[in-house]
Amino acid sequence: MTNASSTSASTAAPDPNTALVWFRRDLRAEDHAALYHALRRHERVYCGFVLDTDILDLLPRADRRVAFILDALRVLDADLHRLAHGAGLIVRHGRAGQELPALVAELGAGAVYVNHDDEPQALQRDAAVGEALRARGVAVHSFKDHVIFERSEILTGSRQPYGVFTPYKNNWLKTVTDFYLSAYPVHRYAARLAPTPHRHIPTLKDIGFQPVDINPTLLEGSDGAQRLFKDFLTRIDRYDEQRDFPAVKGPSYLSVHLRFGTLSIRQAAREAWARANKGDEGAQTWLSELVWRDFYHQVMHHHPHVVERAFRPEYDRICWETGPDAEALFNAWCEGRTGYPIVDAAMKQLNDTGYMHNRLRMVTASFLIKDLGIDWRWGEQYFARQLLDFDLAANNGGWQWAASSGCDAQPYFRIFNPVSQSEKFDADGKFIKRYLPALARLPPKLIHAPWTARPVELQACGVALGRDYPEPIVRHDVARVATLDRYSVVKDRQLPGDAAEA
Repeated sequence: MTNASSTSASTAAPDPNTALVWFRRDLRAEDHAALYHALRRHERVYCGFVLDTDILDLLPRADRRVAFILDALRVLDADLHRLAHGAGLIVRHGRAGQELPALVAELGAGAVYVNHDDEPQALQRDAAVGEALRARGVAVHSFKDHVIFERSEILTGSRQPYGVFTPYKNNWLKTVTDFYLSAYPVHRYAARLAPTPHRHIPTLKDIGFQPVDINPTLLEGSDGAQRLFKDFLTRIDRYDEQRDFPAVKGPSYLSVHLRFGTLSIRQAAREAWARANKGDEGAQTWLSELVWRDFYHQVMHHHPHVVERAFRPEYDRICWETGPDAEALFNAWCEGRTGYPIVDAAMKQLNDTGYMHNRLRMVTASFLIKDLGIDWRWGEQYFARQLLDFDLAANNGGWQWAASSGCDAQPYFRIFNPVSQSEKFDADGKFIKRYLPALARLPPKLIHAPWTARPVELQACGVALGRDYPEPIVRHDVARVATLDRYSVVKDRQLPGDAAEA
């Protein structure tokens, strides 16, 4: 896709009455911090998005996230047009460091408005773009939009960042008020949206990507987010009871919309907070999940080393499995061939849909780390490639939690038993059968651990281990002992009298 408009148009001098809002992970027109502030302060406001090839070139040519973004951009463009006739979204395809300054020059904008993105690579990009813009006399204004509390807004009494979740959450709940959850009334100033030249949302083919399968209920950008949110509110009161069961419609399924900002975090937290204050236990639990999200972002802000290393440095002394055998085990995990049905079904769900149930994210992560002895970073990177809702802070925080190396992580001696987890959270095997049809005829007493069945039982169900479904690639009881030994290098401490197993 070429951008004739960004290369052939004359360059205008910066106009202080004209601004550009640069959309990134905030793909909605309502309750948008940067858009609101730009509209309040300037007579003409344009909206732009850059399909950044510095990011896109690292992705496979078939990527669900790219499809989701393009769909969200189409909705955003239409929403801007509804707010002000002739307004819309200007989309560029190329390196953000080049395309964004070029677009600003083309429009003659005297200011650029963005919402914060605290991921390390985003900070580097924004610093470079900001420097180039300010050199031309263009002001850059940045705002909080992706979380309720960010950076250093929630600190301990000694003004230090929290390393444990519960006291962070307590302070979060004590600090939050209606002010922090109020929506930005973009519509009040929508008439200042400028008529937009060159409105065109590219297709996947335009930018060199291939069609992908994606759950249609997750599409349609902010419109789809609102439908999912309204649906979730009809069952939020049962969230605390149903969220851990993958065969039940218990989760919110809003993670991808929070990730890309097609749903405002303020709208989500405002509803949860109001219901939680009335004693709704489901809403209280979901609000806690939203607070975890803030918590992991402040961890990444204050401790950027977590992106590459353990939050607790002593955990980098652990010796993980390496070599061809480790790679074979890792590939079996990635492809859902471990011989543990709940793990394999979860990995099939991830590979087939780009989504994995939250309980199963913990189970599969624990299995990779503490049953197979594989470095948590391998799994983190695989999830980063596969998850439609991939968020660096949350993904890293979850994997370090499972590895016992992060903030407020599970103790290293707490090791998920994949069979027990399966029996507890998918008792009838409904989720397993959905993604592993070869096991569909196995009764609940056998489906969680097929290798325990007698040959005659397997034969009656049409299952031959090694043919229809693999034998376990590791024995959990043996792996558990090896894990306790592996983690003994962390520091001198004795195991509790009864080392925990979940």
